[in-house]
Parts: sequence; C-alpha cells; structure tokens
Amino acid sequence: MGRDLAKPVHRVSAALVTAALAAGVWAAWLGWDQHRDVHPDGTTSGPYAAWQVVGLVLTLLAPAYAIVARYGGAVYVLGITAGLGAAAGYDWSDDSSGLFVIGVGLVVAGSLAATALVSAVVAPMSRRGGRRRRT
Repeated sequence: MGRDLAKPVHRVSAALVTAALAAGVWAAWLGWDQHRDVHPDGTTSGPYAAWQVVGLVLTLLAPAYAIVARYGGAVYVLGITAGLGAAAGYDWSDDSSGLFVIGVGLVVAGSLAATALVSAVVAPMSRRGGRRRRT
C-alpha cells in the first residue's frame, strides 16, 4: 500500500515545486517592474517590456523536458499554470478597479494552453529518449 501512495505523493509534490518555480520566475522577471512608462506623446505602456515576458517564457520552457519525462505532462501543465496564476494574482491584487481578476484569468488560460501544447510536443520526445536509454 505504501508504494501505491508514493507515486501520487511524488507527483503532487513535484507539481507544488513546479508551481513555486513558476512563481519565483515571475518574481524574477516581472515582479520588480511595477511602474508604467510615460512616453513623450502622453501615452503609457508597461509595466512589463516584451523582453521580460520572453525571458519568463524561455525560463519556464527550460525545465519542460525534465519535468514531463519524469512526472508527466499534467504535473508540468498544472504546476506552471498554478504558479503563474498565483503570482499574477498576488502581483496585481492592489488594482482598485478589480479588473485584475480578468487579467489573472487570461494568464491562467494562456499558460494552460501554452503549457499543454509544450507538454504535447515534449512528451513523445521524452518517451523516445527513455526507450533509447533502456536498450
């Protein structure tokens, strides 16, 4: 019975570690930039620059193969989505309009779709690599 419980426990703890990783990567790439840039014509942009978001995405792509190969795609998808959703919710919760909830929902939906796609691409590669090592 103990071995039967070990696998789900490892998967849940791997998903929690992955979520913490995603939240930490959010803080590293996006958490420090909190002001909007005002341009000479009076328009504003930000608070994030495109390079920050690209860095976040590339950093979260890096462990995809290892996580999917070891624990499965669901751990990667749920962990990254939960971590980014929690980080966005925490980061944007000071918005007095309440519209941050829509933004968080979009982050969750986008990260869910993107990580599911990454997982679908990486899973067959990790299975092939695993078969080669065994032979």
